[in-house]
Amino acid sequence: MSRKGLATTVPQRLTPVAGAPLWCDAHEFGLTGDGVTNDQPALAALVDRLGEGYDADGRARVIYCPPGIYSIRDAGTVWRSGVSLIGAGSAATRFLLSNEGNRDDPVPLAYWTTVQHGADRDRHIADCTFADFEIDGSGVGMASYNYLAKGLGLQYVVRGVFRNLYIHHTGATGLGCDFLQDSLIDGVVVVGCGRLDNGEQMGGAGIGVGIGGWGDVERLTIANCTTLGNGTNGIFLELQKDYWPPPRGFRIVGCHSQANRFGISDWGADGLIVSACTLTNNLEAGFDVSANGTAGIAGRGGLLTDCMIDRNVGDGISMGNTPGPYAVRGNRISRNGGYGYHEHDLGHGHRGPAADVVIEGNDIWENALDGIRIDRPMVDAAVVGNRIRDNGRRSAPGCRGSGATVRYAPRRVTDGSADWPPGGHRGKVVHVDSRTAVVADNTGTELSLAEVRPDGATGWNEATPAPGTPYELPAGPPERAGIAVNAPFDSATVRGNRIWHRDEHTQTYGFWVTGAGSCVSCRVEDNDFAGNETAVRLDTPPIGGRWDRNHHDGE
Repeated sequence: MSRKGLATTVPQRLTPVAGAPLWCDAHEFGLTGDGVTNDQPALAALVDRLGEGYDADGRARVIYCPPGIYSIRDAGTVWRSGVSLIGAGSAATRFLLSNEGNRDDPVPLAYWTTVQHGADRDRHIADCTFADFEIDGSGVGMASYNYLAKGLGLQYVVRGVFRNLYIHHTGATGLGCDFLQDSLIDGVVVVGCGRLDNGEQMGGAGIGVGIGGWGDVERLTIANCTTLGNGTNGIFLELQKDYWPPPRGFRIVGCHSQANRFGISDWGADGLIVSACTLTNNLEAGFDVSANGTAGIAGRGGLLTDCMIDRNVGDGISMGNTPGPYAVRGNRISRNGGYGYHEHDLGHGHRGPAADVVIEGNDIWENALDGIRIDRPMVDAAVVGNRIRDNGRRSAPGCRGSGATVRYAPRRVTDGSADWPPGGHRGKVVHVDSRTAVVADNTGTELSLAEVRPDGATGWNEATPAPGTPYELPAGPPERAGIAVNAPFDSATVRGNRIWHRDEHTQTYGFWVTGAGSCVSCRVEDNDFAGNETAVRLDTPPIGGRWDRNHHDGE
């Protein structure tokens, strides 16, 4: 048996078996696309017919759905190997999912899962393409969250292709497919999915891929996708079993994730490559490495490079409980409402220090808090060649206002008598009696509010306040640094960084080791700390190492 490709147990025939054409127009096989008829039974019958043909002769089939609205009601379709579903474009071919006749069950367009169908490595599906159509999940309603309320929910797929799809407003994850081998997700747009997620469910994402089922390596590329306003992640990879080894082989390239809870998350891969992506306006973090997933295992060995990580409501990069290594290189990390880069302990996952983390060549500027914040132990880190300026923007003093100049809107607070420093309240919580909202940014007289949840219409936890109601904003933290070390930081290299102010003196320190932090056997060399209110503050004196050739004001 040849080992050049995946072996197949079906004979190869020059002609297809009778009754299962290689290409078929769905209208000729019972689907109407009229938006009224339930097309699900006809689709399921056709998939079975063509799947049996593939099993017999090994030749893949294509279902072409001409322009129209295809109503898929009250049942999902169990998919088969060798059957592809192709439309005439996302604006032309639309699958409308609904379950008004069976509210207890979700309705994915296509599914093949371990729990429902016994999917595994030996019972996988192969050679399926889904391309050029729209999935509208807005018609699915359920009494409680169900992770199967997806657009596509396939597991154990070989040579799967998902291309040029528009998936929106599903109850759970839009494209939620697990264990994809030799597969591609390309040009998929996912909007407003996970709408039945109450904020605590971790499955309501735009694109969510469970990993680990194929062993050490799973070859998957996610490219050129857009995820907007989804309940948890825009895109995430999640190790499914804590006893499985974190697999390698994943790439996320050229994607845009905006206004999700997290932009892109690594919940258990080994060596994930994320490159040339835009991560903006996400509510908790732009890029997230943590053990939040099912297995409680954080990603490690990854590479985050050449990305735009800008204006997220929380941290730009949140690194939680990875054992390391990880490399963060060549990114712009700017104007986020928390820290630019935050190494911190989320209370679960790896309990030891993060080892061999590299933060190199990034532009880190105008973040609300410290540019780089170390809140959990690290060993053998390298912080090299970064440009860190004008961070600590959350520097505005506390203030109150009320009366005729104060107006409220679902996503805005206006005080015509205010004179706030632009960006000075970024990331703060504004209080109006029992109401609260998070400030995404501000001008001199206006606060822009973050959505209370992804794809939401308001930033308030309750009804919009009445005009003139008193508000209160807290003071910003008194101490803000370019780099803040607030945990043991051992055998680290901090070299060749420039940390300074250009416009506003918001960074109180260039480099700060707090009373809870420490630098043991560190090499802090050739850094330019000139241009901060205070160049270096050492609440805990360093032990050992080298501190040489660092430039301060006055030197």
